[in-house]
Order: sequence, then C-alpha cells, then structure tokens
Amino acid sequence: MQQIAEVGNLIEFKDGLQGIVEKVNENSVIVDLTYMENYHELDLNQRTVVNHKNYKIIADRA
Repeated sequence: MQQIAEVGNLIEFKDGLQGIVEKVNENSVIVDLTYMENYHELDLNQRTVVNHKNYKIIADRA
C-alpha cells in the first residue's frame, strides 16, 4: 500500500519533479514546487495537486 505523505514531506513525482507537501487531502496532496532549484526555468505554477498513487516520499519532514 502507498505510504501517504504528511505536511512538510519532500516528494517526487512526474519524471523527477519535486516539492514540499503543504496540504494532505483524502485522495491527493497539494505540493509547493518552489523548492526545486530550477523552478523558474521550468515555467510551472507555484503549487500543484498530486494523487497519492503518483508520488514517492523522498524525505520526511524536518
């Protein structure tokens, strides 16, 4: 079973994108993408929603 991230966890999803979990919902998490060094080069929104099935936890919250 997929481990569900907690607020503050660093996750990776969709071909290597990384972000910090800001909010945990029933089926998804809201992720802050500004953590990535190349965030501005990628022309992404500041936040995105990722289904629990579509990420892996890289680091627990500090």
